[in-house]
Amino acid sequence: MASRVLISAVGSRGDVEPLLRVGEGLRRRGHEVHVFANPAFAAAVSGAGMVFRPIGEEAEHRQGLADERITSSRPGLAMVADAVVRMARPTLESMRADVLKDRTLIVGTTFAFGARLLCELDRLPFAAVHLAPSVFRSEYEAPRLTPLGHFRHWPRRFKRGMFAAMDRRFLDPVFTAPFNVVRADLGLAPVSRLMHGWIHEAATLLGLFPAWLAERQPDWPAALVTTGFPLARPGEALSPELDRFLDAGSLPIVFTAGTANTSSRAFFDTSAAACARLGCRGVFVAARRDQLPERLPDTVMHVARAPFDRLFPRAAAVVHHGGIGTTAQAMASGIPQLIRPMAYDQFDNSSRARRLGVAIELLPRAYRGRRLDRALHALLGDDSLRRTCGELSQRLTAEDGIEAACDALEGTLDSIYAAARNSFS
Repeated sequence: MASRVLISAVGSRGDVEPLLRVGEGLRRRGHEVHVFANPAFAAAVSGAGMVFRPIGEEAEHRQGLADERITSSRPGLAMVADAVVRMARPTLESMRADVLKDRTLIVGTTFAFGARLLCELDRLPFAAVHLAPSVFRSEYEAPRLTPLGHFRHWPRRFKRGMFAAMDRRFLDPVFTAPFNVVRADLGLAPVSRLMHGWIHEAATLLGLFPAWLAERQPDWPAALVTTGFPLARPGEALSPELDRFLDAGSLPIVFTAGTANTSSRAFFDTSAAACARLGCRGVFVAARRDQLPERLPDTVMHVARAPFDRLFPRAAAVVHHGGIGTTAQAMASGIPQLIRPMAYDQFDNSSRARRLGVAIELLPRAYRGRRLDRALHALLGDDSLRRTCGELSQRLTAEDGIEAACDALEGTLDSIYAAARNSFS
């Protein structure tokens, strides 16, 4: 029986691409895959042989990424909440038109609110996919969502109160309250503390990260399946200019502030100065040239984008923001990382990479002068750090997060078919 998978992919390129890799894996297995995402991703979806359905406007997407507030947790979350709540109803209506009775699985990331509404209204199976462990709260080891730590030794009641206060003061006003207005218009009951448990309610619950990255906590959802990282498969080649630069000298350090960041002038100014002081080569990956100094050292090259699976193995180290995709690809490539977390899951990802012994952290206020120079020296000269990176890379080569995710989703499809057969018997 032909199957159809509808994927709601919400967010920046770092949020969307992992879902596209899983979708492409399902397509290779013979499933018909439709992706509902911003028009900015149309070419990537269609080029992978999947059906693309546009949600929203590309100009609005790019404007949001250009807003400096997006890199800060509180104002950035308010922007994210506004977008996902506004797009919930259009996503619901667009996805509903592509549903095949008894043959459709709906898949969505953390903020795929419209997909969840469709499943609730039409009683369809939903697979929730979370990219990073920080989305799973725990009263045992809390995720690190700020520059502070995991609160391991604090009483559980303190962490329980911390999450309740976070919801009451910050998350419920921007997520839950406006979303409940949409729900009411659709005749649905309100939800409470949306980011606490509702986002994990699904027929299938996947974490697209390996179990060894984040120890399962006693109060995590029992249904959670961790698949491993959905790493990019060899595909896009480096540009000829970048390829020549990499061949022309010593291994460079790669500097990137993330796909959702187009306002990182201070980061690249400081990084260029550090490269000049230390005499090291660098590759600056930034979507917009105006984020960079007007003049770069001769030993530094700028590229708007580059496939990290091709670039990182030819680099000495990577300096980045701590996004889960960049962190995972650096681990797979076996290179040391200097992580400069700013918001969202980045603090948590940084802590976990440091715990594994493959990363150093500098908060933005410390990313300068002698502290930065010492950190870069450590990345380039610490043999123990490099050995650990190599060992972890070998571990990752034995895993395939894309295939594991596809296996789990196909298991849900099998359940759909079994239920359909039983209804006819």
